[in-house]
Amino acid sequence: MQPWIKKHSPKSLKGVFGHEKEKQKLKQLIEKNTKPILLYGGTGNGKTSSVHALSKELGLELVEVNASDTRNAAAIQERIGGAINQGSLFGTSKIILIDEVEGLSGTKDRGGIPAVAKLIAKSTFPVVIIGVDAYEQKLKELRKKSELVHFKPLEYEEITSLLKKICEEESIEAEEDALRHIARAAGGDARAAINDLQSSAADTKITLESVKWTGERDVTAKMQDALKIVFKTKNPGTALKAYDDVDEDIDKIFLWVEENLPREYTKPKDLARGFDNLSLANVFFGRIRKWQYYRFYVYCYALLSAGIALSKEEKYSSHVEYRPTTKLLKIWMANQKNAKRKGIAQKIALATHMSSYRAFHDAVPFIAVLSRKKESQVREFFDFNTEEMVWLKNLRK
Repeated sequence: MQPWIKKHSPKSLKGVFGHEKEKQKLKQLIEKNTKPILLYGGTGNGKTSSVHALSKELGLELVEVNASDTRNAAAIQERIGGAINQGSLFGTSKIILIDEVEGLSGTKDRGGIPAVAKLIAKSTFPVVIIGVDAYEQKLKELRKKSELVHFKPLEYEEITSLLKKICEEESIEAEEDALRHIARAAGGDARAAINDLQSSAADTKITLESVKWTGERDVTAKMQDALKIVFKTKNPGTALKAYDDVDEDIDKIFLWVEENLPREYTKPKDLARGFDNLSLANVFFGRIRKWQYYRFYVYCYALLSAGIALSKEEKYSSHVEYRPTTKLLKIWMANQKNAKRKGIAQKIALATHMSSYRAFHDAVPFIAVLSRKKESQVREFFDFNTEEMVWLKNLRK
């Protein structure tokens, strides 16, 4: 049976529910083609389907590239650059659609965003880039070069109307309260609502009672779910896919695994093998950062998923509540603790022409002692404020 999200996909821009002003803006920008378009908003709210519908409406060829399939600058040049530089197969103009731009962003794709930004600036065809949050720091370079169009989450009334329309076309009897429940539970995600509707359509009639199983969704994949797959499976193929839908940079995945590995693997040999694979993944990650060997990402992810999964001799049956790393909090607390000392050290370094490092480690304790008898002179010479003098006073204790 064909998925309803494909069967009932809109054939024109008018068929896309909601976003009336945004759809018209998108159409105008594509017709003018002065700058690339960064189309952003939550999942399942009509971004990709709007571009598909618009390409049909305008008679333009659509060339779609999924950014998640391109992990480095070379792959981007080959796939996205090829789409931009080649003419249309049908002798018409075309739209270049770069979907799931988050697949490029972050540490794991160092060099990816600049490569895309450079390519789209040269395109003679309209380029639409689709993402969730245009204001992520990672997307700053793309944001500067693009026109922004924001698709806000669909209201549940809009999703309810869409579900009613599908029920009419499918000749399905459904209680309005049931459709409203599905729409609310989808959290603005029309695609999820349609999938839930199709799953519920096996019954002779869709009632409120029959759709109670649909619950509130968390729109971002949970790291806890990914870790559960990695830690609880012995199948490398299953483990390799664990992080596919996780919205976390690879450096955060390292921290999650490091924090929870000892909680899950209680046998010393399993734990040792797990940390061996984690450290080896970190070696490859270090080579990526130092030499930009992006092809090593495949080894990082393999070791963080299948490597960790296969480190255990057998599955652990115990339930473990996986939690975020405490390392970042400890680093933040240490930075906060040293923030005042760093500021004082910089003033000392500036006044005495020494390095900030020497001032931080050697001069600050000495100045703290000196300020006991020469408080006013020390304050004036180094231009310390009241808070900095109080901090020095506390350091002397």
